Amino acid sequence: MSNNRTVIIDKHPGRSAQAFGIARELGTDPDLIHNPSVGVIGNKGDSQCYIGVQGKVEAIHQSLLANIGTEPGKMPMRLVQPEYTVATSDGIRNGTREMRYSLIGREVTNDSVCEHLSASGLDGTIAVVACDKPPVGTLAALLEHNRPAIMMSDGSIHPGIDPKSNTPVDLVTAYQEAGNKDEEQRMRISCIACPGYGSCGGMFTYNTMQTFIGVVGMQPLNMVAPASDDPRRMNEFPDQLVGYLRNLIETNTTPRDIVGRDSIRNALIVAMAVGGSTNVVLHAPEIARAAGYGNFWKDIITPEEFNHISQHVVPVLTDARPYGLYSMVDIDRVGGVQVIVKELLEAGLLNGDAPTCTGETLAEQVARLETPAADGRVVYSVEKPYKPTGGLRVLGGNLSPEFSAVLKLAGVEGGLDDNMFKGTARVFDGEQGLLDALDTDPDSFKDHDMIIMRYEGPSGGPGMPEMLDSTSRITALCRERGIVVALMTDARFSGGSVGLVIGHVGPEAALGGPIAFIENGDEITADLNKNELNCTQLNDPAILAERKAAWTKTVEANGGIHPSCGDADTRLLNRMRRSAVPAVQGAGMHPDRQLWVNEPREPVVSSFTPSNKWHG
Repeated sequence: MSNNRTVIIDKHPGRSAQAFGIARELGTDPDLIHNPSVGVIGNKGDSQCYIGVQGKVEAIHQSLLANIGTEPGKMPMRLVQPEYTVATSDGIRNGTREMRYSLIGREVTNDSVCEHLSASGLDGTIAVVACDKPPVGTLAALLEHNRPAIMMSDGSIHPGIDPKSNTPVDLVTAYQEAGNKDEEQRMRISCIACPGYGSCGGMFTYNTMQTFIGVVGMQPLNMVAPASDDPRRMNEFPDQLVGYLRNLIETNTTPRDIVGRDSIRNALIVAMAVGGSTNVVLHAPEIARAAGYGNFWKDIITPEEFNHISQHVVPVLTDARPYGLYSMVDIDRVGGVQVIVKELLEAGLLNGDAPTCTGETLAEQVARLETPAADGRVVYSVEKPYKPTGGLRVLGGNLSPEFSAVLKLAGVEGGLDDNMFKGTARVFDGEQGLLDALDTDPDSFKDHDMIIMRYEGPSGGPGMPEMLDSTSRITALCRERGIVVALMTDARFSGGSVGLVIGHVGPEAALGGPIAFIENGDEITADLNKNELNCTQLNDPAILAERKAAWTKTVEANGGIHPSCGDADTRLLNRMRRSAVPAVQGAGMHPDRQLWVNEPREPVVSSFTPSNKWHG
């Protein structure tokens, strides 16, 4: 028997044979093989981020096994063996051409989870997720499948401690040492930066998105912040997750019942309040798409509203890496991400009625957890925030007509005079040329240079690699010399990047966006009063037309693709080049725009609006 969501093995002897065999091997009742199925999945990869995942998956599997059966009080379901997705290590590959596979890993995860959920017909799923792209791909697939499901992050790594300075260090610290000529210090920091296992511990992309997934309702809030090696993840959380999943199954509550317009807006507001990664505006549209919304920047939030909330309504509440001092393990120590959520709820900045996977509203979950008040050191109050305005800004202007460009204002360390930066363009076609210049001729970079690094977007890269190596070297150079060097690119950034760096500029250079027409010496202005990114020379129609014509001639002479684009020499890279939607829409692989949104839904607009009472 089957319907559009659930596949139940029928009594055909051939199709039943392996189901009987699996039941015997897993130790479950063979009488249940024709019932709806339940199982656990996990993300795996080749870095420390994923080392702790398998243990949690196995613990949850054992809890499911103990709760499944034909006896009264047990779940009469078929148990499916655990499955894993694969992904690559961002930390190992930043600054290399292999980094092009990082964002593609989100898409591969979506595909592999979709295949497993759909082919297995899972009617109940628990997902253990790690790093930052696989969790988004996992959530997207769960939303597309739309049967009861719940998620748990594997948890963060602990920071290392530098024995010389007795200060915490992490992966970003190590990347910022790349330009240091002191070999002993380079080796010392790289050896101690990542002790143990778990995903990046700062408020980088991993913890931005884990907080997002918790606030959007798909992960219990108390399971976001504990470290990967926290005993609760093995001893307490598995049974809790099975209990929550059982309730979701019994009430037939699906991911799309939980992830709606208000919950996505809640999660975006919290991302602003934690000074989160710029990648959130890349991943949130993909999550919204999977939830059934066709136009994130219309159905969920407009760029103007996003900027208004960040500029005038929501402050930064956390003193967190990479712009501050503390890591997620410190946020857990003072009460967890629920402390941040509580602060925002009490200030009227979140919709507390949004549903969650625990069966409670967001406000009810925070209350049940007996969430403490902000400690004022790691997590600040809304009345006395760490920074007065939210951490993210999206920019328009003649270089970003799609309003795609994004800046993490929380990470800016200098260069904004009256909320404006004016710089002189220094152009690099691809990241490698920039890295070579930073390596061999760092003194050539001058105060108020605006580095233009292009042809690294979703299609051009292909794969839209993140630029942690480049931004870390620039940050270290600026700190050492007391100058400001900005960077704008059609690629993206690590959540660990700081400085005046602007990413996702679109349309990207490979598609003939304005960033392709900038030349060395042009005047570039980033105006955060108007939220615009402009090139003065491109305001002249004649100059724009001349440069566009020259670019078009080069592309036509090279068979329809600019020669500065990266090679698409594998099936995955070729697929990304030919099917990626623009960054402003999430940069996902969606070759058929008619099928881009799965079962579209109307954006029901609630009467809730974030309060302006704190910040005008």
